[in-house]
Parts: sequence; structure tokens; C-alpha cells
Amino acid sequence: VRLVDSGGGSVQAGGSLRLSCVISGVSFSRSLMAWFRQAPGKEREGVASLGSRGDTTYADSVKGRSTISRDNARTTLYLQMDSLRPEDTAMYYCAARPGYFWATMPLREADFPYWGQGTQVTVSS
Repeated sequence: VRLVDSGGGSVQAGGSLRLSCVISGVSFSRSLMAWFRQAPGKEREGVASLGSRGDTTYADSVKGRSTISRDNARTTLYLQMDSLRPEDTAMYYCAARPGYFWATMPLREADFPYWGQGTQVTVSS
């Protein structure tokens, strides 16, 4: 199993980024997929999840500004983030939990055995 995150960068407040996670060895239709983030000095938090049936949920902190999606043909998970704020600055990680699960929030790190290496998002005011 391999997850490779990319797409992070430095943007000004109000800007947008699309994070990508190329996945191998895990089936989207048989897994719960998620994006987490970790800011310096803070615990890792789940921000979006995509259930094995295609349902989605979001943390309140990103709801209405972010969209999680997948491309089955490219075996890629995405997180589109708009109206970015300085408090969105963090390292972002994709994660996979094999099995048939509904999207859920809050997410528990310990439930996800597979992780990407992370991609840094920095938002300046």
C-alpha cells in the first residue's frame, strides 16, 4: 500500500489549493478515505472523509470551503480548498482505512493504518 500526497504550497488568504493523493494497493470502493492536518504544536485533526459508498463529511473548520473527491481511474484522492485562511496552515495528510465504512466526523487517527507522507499548506494574511 502506498499513498503519495502533493499539491501543497504557499498562498495568500482567500486563495485556493487542490491537494492530491495518489493511492496504490487500496480500493476506493472498499475503503474509508480521509484528509487530516496537523499545525505546529497541535494535535492531528481530521478535516474531511469520503466513505466507501461515496458519501462525504467535513469538520466544521473547513465545511463550506473544502471538497473531498476521488478519481477512480487515476486512483487519486483530492481535497479542494477555497477561501483559505491563515489558520488553515498545517501539514496535510491523506489516510486510508480499508473496509466498508460511511464517511464520519470526528475522525480517529488510530483507525487509519495507511498514511501519505504529508504536504505543507501555508496561508499568509
